[in-house]
Amino acid sequence: MPIADAEIAAAVAAYLDRYPAEKALLAEPIELLARGSNFASRRNFDLHVTVGALLTRGGEEILLVGHRAYGIPLQPGGHLEPSDTTLMGAAVRELAEETGIDPTTVTTASATPVYVEFGRVPARPQKDEPEHFHLDLGYAFTTTGDVGSLQESEVTSAAWYRLDEAERLVGSRVWRACNPSVRIG
Repeated sequence: MPIADAEIAAAVAAYLDRYPAEKALLAEPIELLARGSNFASRRNFDLHVTVGALLTRGGEEILLVGHRAYGIPLQPGGHLEPSDTTLMGAAVRELAEETGIDPTTVTTASATPVYVEFGRVPARPQKDEPEHFHLDLGYAFTTTGDVGSLQESEVTSAAWYRLDEAERLVGSRVWRACNPSVRIG
């Protein structure tokens, strides 16, 4: 059974309990989530959920991928699949698919999201997708593993970055993933 809107709303609520100052930034998706509308489906163009995996190794580096569609470095992640049963599980699945990381080497660092971002996605006619909105929920993990075979249809590269360099590239979500005092759960 696909991930229910109630689970998505609960994850956002847990995040906002920790970061209440971000409630105004997330007002629109909060309103949509309250109405319910199968936000796990990537064919819901009012809003659908994506997940990200902030994976650190040794407390000193974090894994970023070259995102093929956007042409920039980002944390691994992507759309929910009908077979996903939890948001965190979907993040681990995306991480393993895109980077070849062995999921048995991945340990959860935060039980709820360390970032939630809402943003417009340009139309992608080649995928029959009009302009739409993503609500991206990011989870923190640690590993002792390394990159394996890449999903080249989605990513162009995968590399470990020093935390300061990664934060410069992708923002404060890196700090939240790496700092145990701000992790949730």
